[in-house]
Amino acid sequence: MTMRCLIVDDEPLAHEVILAYMADVPFLEKAGQCYLATEALNFLNKQTVDLIFLDIRMPKLSGLDFIRTLQQRPLIIVTSAFEEHALESFELEVCDYLLKPFRFERFLKAVNRAQTQYNLRKQITPTGAKDDSTPTNERNFIYVKSDKKLVKVLLDEVCYFESLGNYVKVWGEKKFLLTPRTMISFEEQLAPDCFIRIHKSFILNKKFIHYIEGNIVFLRNGSQLPVGKNYRQLLSNGSSLTS
Repeated sequence: MTMRCLIVDDEPLAHEVILAYMADVPFLEKAGQCYLATEALNFLNKQTVDLIFLDIRMPKLSGLDFIRTLQQRPLIIVTSAFEEHALESFELEVCDYLLKPFRFERFLKAVNRAQTQYNLRKQITPTGAKDDSTPTNERNFIYVKSDKKLVKVLLDEVCYFESLGNYVKVWGEKKFLLTPRTMISFEEQLAPDCFIRIHKSFILNKKFIHYIEGNIVFLRNGSQLPVGKNYRQLLSNGSSLTS
């Protein structure tokens, strides 16, 4: 499955390197090139892409601030000469972080990871065929890649999703699966009448809420999850949170 890619970097040489590497990866297709993040915003207002190769230190608008402006985020691979931005980048749920100069082998590892996340977003079945028979928000299960396998997960049994950089823990009542995906990819896939985001690191299944006290949600299995300040209003507006 082809991924449309946008390169966002103020250095022409960086574009040349990425384009040369992309030429050797059959599932990557160039959608566009931008030399400023502000240009990329205008580009994304006109068309969509699946993957962005993004520099951090650029004039006018940094790569990290650019990510924060995006409401519907494509997959993002950061390409930067500065390693100190890695932690903050992963907190923003980027797919990978390539430290310049990077070799083709490292590039290939990053785009393979992106392709895995992209395929999972598209709800790929274990046979490799896309299942379009039922709308995503009406399915009662998803497939999650864990330990090199695609595991069928019943959404009714998921307590919550927990973000860990460029990985997510999918928690049942007593155990979890670790998968190389972003929270945004799950948030786009989950039915809002069943799941609610309560924190940048947590998406919660409403049926498991026992009670809410202050900024803490207490679950029926004894777990306690924090409520982020940016999500309090959303949580308080959920009239059917508890049963």
